[in-house]
Amino acid sequence: MAERPIDVLDKAKGKQILIKLKNGEEIRGILKALDLHLNLWIDDAEIEKSDRKIKLGSVLVRGDTIVYAAPVV
Repeated sequence: MAERPIDVLDKAKGKQILIKLKNGEEIRGILKALDLHLNLWIDDAEIEKSDRKIKLGSVLVRGDTIVYAAPVV
């Protein structure tokens, strides 16, 4: 049986993930927790703007703002 996308993210807890937002921005950080609404709690988050990285620290990304989220290989 194939894994559901939420199962893949659940296995990625404690690892770095990449999140693409509806506004076009991308956030990278360490996935700490998630829920069924795809709200993601991220540590050491950073966002790249104009060829520079901005450190955000710990953030909560609401699931309804996410286009995709994937573990970084």
